[in-house]
Amino acid sequence: MTDAAAPTAAQDDLTGDELAAAEAAYDRFVWDHLPRNFAGHFIHGALGMTGFRLVNSLTIMPAYLSLLSGGSALFVGLGQSLQQLGGVVSPVVGATFVEHRRKVLPISMVMGALMRVQVLILGLAGFFLHGRPLLYVVLAALFLLGLFSGAQGVAFQLLLAKVIPITRRGALQAVRNMIGGSIAAALAWWAGAYLVQRNVFGNGYGVTFLTAFVLTSAGLAALGLFMVEPSPPRVRPKTRLSARLREFPALFVQDRGFMLFMIAQTLATAGRIGAPFYILFAGRSMSLDGKTVGLLSLISLGSDTVTNLLWGLTGDRFGFRFTFCLSLIVWIGGTALLMAAPDLPTVHLLGLNLGSVAFILVAFFALGGAQSGFLMSSQTMVLEFGAREDVPMRLALMATGQGTMNALTPLVGGLIAATLGYEALFGVSAVFLIVSLILLVAVVEEPRLRRRAA
Repeated sequence: MTDAAAPTAAQDDLTGDELAAAEAAYDRFVWDHLPRNFAGHFIHGALGMTGFRLVNSLTIMPAYLSLLSGGSALFVGLGQSLQQLGGVVSPVVGATFVEHRRKVLPISMVMGALMRVQVLILGLAGFFLHGRPLLYVVLAALFLLGLFSGAQGVAFQLLLAKVIPITRRGALQAVRNMIGGSIAAALAWWAGAYLVQRNVFGNGYGVTFLTAFVLTSAGLAALGLFMVEPSPPRVRPKTRLSARLREFPALFVQDRGFMLFMIAQTLATAGRIGAPFYILFAGRSMSLDGKTVGLLSLISLGSDTVTNLLWGLTGDRFGFRFTFCLSLIVWIGGTALLMAAPDLPTVHLLGLNLGSVAFILVAFFALGGAQSGFLMSSQTMVLEFGAREDVPMRLALMATGQGTMNALTPLVGGLIAATLGYEALFGVSAVFLIVSLILLVAVVEEPRLRRRAA
């Protein structure tokens, strides 16, 4: 959606006082339209992100792939790898496609719609296909979901950077994710305990994905109706993809802080190697039926809801480097507790017998909250490095690094789990997380402090 008051007359060759005046007009536009744009992002998150949480949770898709493949950890890893593989190249292509445009909302809407088509396919396939054909269609839909997610992620994060001031981004994401997480947690429990457990309409998982499609589509429509996007005073000239790829090294060389952040962030992403297998490990102590999937989904997504307010407001106050570190500490602790849960002694508290199941629930709460903090911190922190016109390519670099690592680690994780066991897999995950934490504490600077000093 456009607005007559949007600063559209600014030119890329403005200098001196003209450029300063154009930047001031841009800032005024952002603050004048903040309530409306805040509402648009909020509704999109509360509905749209809710649906994708159902698809991308720690529980539902791994359990579905395990069911379709007859309990194969390799196919669980392959499905997660294919989804991430789709997002390896597309962020760079998406950044090249939007960085020269003064308005990126139309491209964002198209990419968002293509993502939702894949969720629709996941839902419908369960009613029309069976056996191996169903498994292969699900794998293909996951790959395409990742492909369009990579490009859409760059465009939507660029929109966030354009219309939400830096001091309001944490609050927006906190409130948005808290409401969206509450809905997602309730829906995930209901989907597991009712839809999946009772196999509603002959395919409980299919109904779950169709529900996600409806929610995500409503969220995207709300964003398109509410968003009022400004035109920045300067944008990069249109450049070929090959030329932009050759410029990537310069982004690292010119900004050592961003380079070190990328290294730490990539290592933390590698720590997600164990994520698709958390629920399979829990299945050793709990029967992996619909009720268990629903309960663990409720715990992990509920933690996302409860902790998002903490991550967002703390990030706004102290910077997202601090919340990044804190989320890694919680993540490491949750991983250790999950590994130790089956061997922990029975604990009696208030007349209750707390065995390994109780510790597994606590571990899933920690893991869900930690990963929400990691995603919010890394995705917000990257916006604070360097010049505004370089935001699309910084986002693309981060998304490509994440996508590459996420494409490799689930498949490698499946091989480790199948050959060496889950304990070895979670140990490898913890090592990556610890090294990332050390780098963040020792060498990665808080970009917000650098901006203030400048």
